[in-house]
Amino acid sequence: MEHIVLYFEHLNPVWIYLSLFAIAYIENIFPPSPSDIIIVAGGSLIGLGQIGFFPALIFATLGSTAGFMTMYKVGEWFGESIIEKDKWKFIPRAQIHLVESWFRKYGNWLIVANRFLSGTRAVISVFAGLSELNLKTTTALSFFSSLLWNGILVSAGMLLGKNWSLIGLYLVTYSQFVTAGLTTFAIAMVIIWFYRRYHTS
Repeated sequence: MEHIVLYFEHLNPVWIYLSLFAIAYIENIFPPSPSDIIIVAGGSLIGLGQIGFFPALIFATLGSTAGFMTMYKVGEWFGESIIEKDKWKFIPRAQIHLVESWFRKYGNWLIVANRFLSGTRAVISVFAGLSELNLKTTTALSFFSSLLWNGILVSAGMLLGKNWSLIGLYLVTYSQFVTAGLTTFAIAMVIIWFYRRYHTS
């Protein structure tokens, strides 16, 4: 990461903004991408006077939103055909439809929380498209969620300056905590589903 920051320091501001957009976009398509820490690193350049706070925030947010909506379209266009062809045989079809019904009820809240749920962003965006949530509302909520989260990251980088890497440990810990919590919740839901299915039949 230090090498990336050093590389950024020698770039024209326009290229830095475009890089923040691209990094935020790719993270939605390829979740293992360390976009959060790179955006923090980009924020550290604000303190050096190399880029501006608001342009950095907007480009990162637009990248996050564009990436989310790309996966939304993937879910909308291909999700149903994949399910009906049993491409996900390890997941019961009924369980997938159950998740769809949850999204139709609580999808807007999940989209708002999306950026804060590290590791599930691509899944939420695909199911949002699969559940055919309203396009305009989904786009607006995704932008709002991204704006809040990226605002935190950019501000952290700006405040920490050259010590931006300190935030990396906190982001990793936060990600592990969220992933563990969501995994536990998902397992609990599956257990409840199987319990209800075999005790009501």
